[in-house]
Amino acid sequence: MSSAQPGAGERAGRRWGITRFRHILAACIAARLAVDTTTQLFFPFLQTIALGMAIDIVLLGRLVSLRSLAGLSAPLFGAAADRYGYRRLMRLSLLLAAAGMYLLGSGWGIWSVVAGMVVSGMGLTGFLPTCQAYISARLPFAQRARGIGALEYSWALAGIVGLSLMGFLFGRFSWQLPFMVLATAMLAGWVLLRLLPEARGEAARKEVAAARAREVAPRRLRSRSLTPLLSTLPPLHVGRVAGLFDLGANWRAAFAVICANGLFYFSQVHILIAHGAWLQTEYGLAPESLGLVALAQGGADLCGSVLVSLITDRVGKKRAVQAGMLGSLLVYSFLPFINVGLIPVIAALVLLRFVFEYGIVSAIALISEQAPDRRAKMISLSVALNLVGSTVSGFTGPWMYTRFGVWGLGPVAAVGTLAAVVLLTVWGRESA
Repeated sequence: MSSAQPGAGERAGRRWGITRFRHILAACIAARLAVDTTTQLFFPFLQTIALGMAIDIVLLGRLVSLRSLAGLSAPLFGAAADRYGYRRLMRLSLLLAAAGMYLLGSGWGIWSVVAGMVVSGMGLTGFLPTCQAYISARLPFAQRARGIGALEYSWALAGIVGLSLMGFLFGRFSWQLPFMVLATAMLAGWVLLRLLPEARGEAARKEVAAARAREVAPRRLRSRSLTPLLSTLPPLHVGRVAGLFDLGANWRAAFAVICANGLFYFSQVHILIAHGAWLQTEYGLAPESLGLVALAQGGADLCGSVLVSLITDRVGKKRAVQAGMLGSLLVYSFLPFINVGLIPVIAALVLLRFVFEYGIVSAIALISEQAPDRRAKMISLSVALNLVGSTVSGFTGPWMYTRFGVWGLGPVAAVGTLAAVVLLTVWGRESA
């Protein structure tokens, strides 16, 4: 509320000059660099990490699915972020993700891996949608894709800088060191975000005022009547859970958009989770070489995000997402046929990352305006559905590659993306 006194975080931000949007964006990109590198870590290095942990890639793929499954807590983080503040939840999420990475790299056995996957999964998926909502809240819809596209540079930089560095550390030192480095980097992000101003959804401010009024009401109660007493009780837990899925009047189009995005995401992760093992098994790439491939893919991600910043606001968010999906569908369909040499395979993987990045980043901007008064909740639900797809792909990708080779990757991803195109085209809207 405009009349409220600024909190300690806001005063610190003003003192240090971190209230300008470009400074806020730069701080978020820096924090997200560690988060996005962590999110992508298992994609190229699944087999390398599996060897270090002394387990096979199919089992490790299932454990990565457990990380994704833990991320289904994202709607809870989103609702809490709308109510208590985006920055506060981002910092809490970074602490959880750092703790999970320390557990994963501890080498204490399978149970530390399980615990690390669960804790890091909650942290990673609590941070990502809250950070997107934080930036979205500071931009009008007409400029939203430009700002979100810039924020998503972090995903590209994770491949260009983060994963290439992780490949060097895996190859020259040990499988545990990258986990410790990333955990430490997220703790540094926790310190950095302390300097940012707090933010909270407009609708949530009204909810907070109403909640405070409910807290005061019992003190004023003088009647022994049961009716006023019941009126002061908190709502049923079932109602609270149902409220997590309330997206307002535009709910049908909103769910169509996030479900299409979830199918699109599943298709990509189905390829990504197994592509490192594919390159190692069939072409003999070492971890350092996989890091270089990740660098090339990160460059493609950066080009896709830059393209979003440049043209998506003008061509329309929905059209941009459709273009990214159709481009990905084309590459998926040809993957088995280009598996004749290392150069065409890498070229296809790099092209795939470009068209996918353009579509998925445009989708973030599209999703952010489907329920403007419930933005963090909307983005968190989208992330949760993406994680359902990621959970399934953690089972399907490695398993189908070990059984059917590349024929178990490309065609499955093509079917998922085709379903996403149909869903978005028929029921999706540009905005609420």
